[in-house]
Amino acid sequence: MSGSRRPKTGTARAPRSAEARTQGDAKPDAKPRRSARKRLRPPRILSYVDAVARHGSIRKAAEALNVASSALNRQVLDLEADLGVALFERLPRGVRLTAAGEVFLAYARHAISELKAVESQIEQLRGLIRGEVSVAAVESVAAELLPATICQFQATHPNVRFNVRIGAPGELLATLIADQADVILTHDALPKKEVHILAQARQALCALMVPDHPLASRAELRLRDCLSYPLALADPSLAGRALIERALAQTSFDLDPRLVSNSVEAMKAYARMNRGVCFQFRKPGKSLVAPGDMIAIPVMEPPFLQAKLVLATRRGRVLSIAAAAFVDLLMSVLA
Repeated sequence: MSGSRRPKTGTARAPRSAEARTQGDAKPDAKPRRSARKRLRPPRILSYVDAVARHGSIRKAAEALNVASSALNRQVLDLEADLGVALFERLPRGVRLTAAGEVFLAYARHAISELKAVESQIEQLRGLIRGEVSVAAVESVAAELLPATICQFQATHPNVRFNVRIGAPGELLATLIADQADVILTHDALPKKEVHILAQARQALCALMVPDHPLASRAELRLRDCLSYPLALADPSLAGRALIERALAQTSFDLDPRLVSNSVEAMKAYARMNRGVCFQFRKPGKSLVAPGDMIAIPVMEPPFLQAKLVLATRRGRVLSIAAAAFVDLLMSVLA
């Protein structure tokens, strides 16, 4: 019949759930909450090869990555099958890179580094500076210069994290070449073919002692002045020892250290406790050593007057926006 209402058919509509009612009653302009943005991750196989090379073991790499060792091993075997060459030599205790493995590892680390740089650049486009900066440095900057500069940087860029590795100059160079650090701070001369020097600052090799030490009133010292006191010297892995040996080669005496160590902090503690003398690279001029329990006095032999602190990165490496911004700050601090 025309004009009459069509009878209702079908089952009755089920009542809306609480979730549906909430969504239906929401305001039209309400925006869904954003979940925390995940960081870009490199292809899994690149991370796997890097981890196995670092740890020298499939099992240890799997533990570090929190994956099953059988799954990691299968991924590496599949990659080797695709390439038609072994990347790792299987040994009774672990694995070792083959020549082909060295080539692939260099590519993998370069790709991982480039991905971090791309992520940082995209973040900058969004008006942010985020990411992680890796710094490898000598121990002489670990107590004051480096942490102070990091705190100054994070006051402006709180979303940037830092990974700091302290080591001997030889270790720092290897770390930089392997792309395990964005930049290094070192006292050693660096090979210009592999390394790009960003900045240099004059440093002094200083004698450190307690404030009431008999030598503490002096404005400067010579090595000979320190002979009468218990001495702590760096071992040959540290740059300061090479400078001291160079200076001793021009004198008629030798030093008789009571302690030899590769730790600046151990040498400082010994000099404090035994009212002795140790040596450390610092800014030129006499100064108080934080937290104020030691005095630093420059040692004036000619080789020490040429000492420098060097800031460098691997030649050809593209730094992330965060790392480049931190380098700019470090350069101004060193200047």
